[in-house]
This record gives sequence, structure tokens and C-alpha cells, in this order.
Amino acid sequence: MRLALDEAQRGLEAGEVPVGAVVVRDGLILGRAHNTPVRLADPTAHAEIMALREAGRRLGNYRLPGATLYVTVEPCPMCCGAALHARLARVVYGALDPKAGAVESLYRLLDDARLNHRVEAAGGVLAEECGAVLRRFFEPKRR
Repeated sequence: MRLALDEAQRGLEAGEVPVGAVVVRDGLILGRAHNTPVRLADPTAHAEIMALREAGRRLGNYRLPGATLYVTVEPCPMCCGAALHARLARVVYGALDPKAGAVESLYRLLDDARLNHRVEAAGGVLAEECGAVLRRFFEPKRR
């Protein structure tokens, strides 16, 4: 999660909503990224998606069984969908996202029995630090 926080800080410095993500399997980092929708003019360029893309390219496969996605904020529906399609084993996240979170806040997509895959999830890891990065970004905008 510390590496994901480093990525979130890079996003903050770039003026993006500071979310960071890292994909790990068997102790190896397969992908890491921060949000880049503004820079890329791409609404799908969330940190999770970008890290999953890098991991898929590195392995030459869009499926990432056995991999864990670490992300600083609870993933949205799009990112949960990507985690399911990638066949991730686990998603670990920091801060809850009460407005868009699809792991536990608004939806429970990763463990929905109607879907053909389920992803183990664990939230609240370094939640205060993950939330602090977001607050540093949003507080000046709200003043």
C-alpha cells in the first residue's frame, strides 16, 4: 500500500485526483500507476485501470489470476469490473469512497454471487494516510 500511496502522491503533484494503484503477484510488481484522466483526456484512465493495463502488457495476458491490486481508495464500479475481468485474486484498498465505492460503500460487486468470478477484498489499509492525500487535493478546491 505504501507504493500505491507513492503513486497517489505523483498524481497529486500532477494535478490529478490522487489515487494510486499497484498490481502484485508472487511478490513481483506487475504494474503501478496513478490517476491520469485529465492528462490523457480519458475517462477510463483511473489508477486501477492503468496499473492493470501495465500488468497485462507485462505478462502478455489480460487475465491476472493470483494477483492482488492495492489501491488507495475503494474502487468504483468500472474498476471493480476490470478487477473481475482480470480474474484478480484480491483487492486491498485504503479509504472508503462513499460517493462511488463499489466494493462496500454503494455496491458489493466483487463478491456478487450472480457474477462468474469473485474477488477477495480487504479495506481500511492505511485508510487515514490514503484519505489525507485526497483531502490535500480537495480541501483547497472546496474553499
